[in-house]
Amino acid sequence: MIWESFAAALLGLALSWSALRSLPDRLPSGRAVYLTGALGALFGAYLTHAALGPGHVLATLIGAVSVGAVTLSLLIRPRGRHLARSAAAQ
Repeated sequence: MIWESFAAALLGLALSWSALRSLPDRLPSGRAVYLTGALGALFGAYLTHAALGPGHVLATLIGAVSVGAVTLSLLIRPRGRHLARSAAAQ
């Protein structure tokens, strides 16, 4: 499980790096993106490992990448649309 966790964290960081390279203007700071990718991948690895049990390393890493990608997708901002502030906030 330790090697799976290490591999999942590395995959999450690689996924974060590729997201920052492809969408630099639509993501928040790099620190938030790297942290979200790594923690999302670790959570995905934990979740998949808990569901499938030991001995499914490839499936665990696929689950880690999947959950990491989903958590990173939550950080993407809309393109070209600036959010207007409400009257109460101004």
